[in-house]
Amino acid sequence: MTDPTSIVAIASSLIAAIAITAAAGLKGWQGWLEIKRMELSSGRADATMPQAGNRIELADLKERVRKLEAIAAGIDL
Repeated sequence: MTDPTSIVAIASSLIAAIAITAAAGLKGWQGWLEIKRMELSSGRADATMPQAGNRIELADLKERVRKLEAIAAGIDL
């Protein structure tokens, strides 16, 4: 296993595997960035700001979670 041919073959295989992994990761990153660009251009990214109805629903959910946590902790409300 110490002959130079096998060492070069293993090294080149490792470099090829790293290059393929990096290329796949870069392609995925570029796809994610493209999705974010499309969200920004369509105005969909502004949907993260809750509207009045959504805020009320969120407050109700938080209250339910608080009550469930109190029940789980054994605290009487």
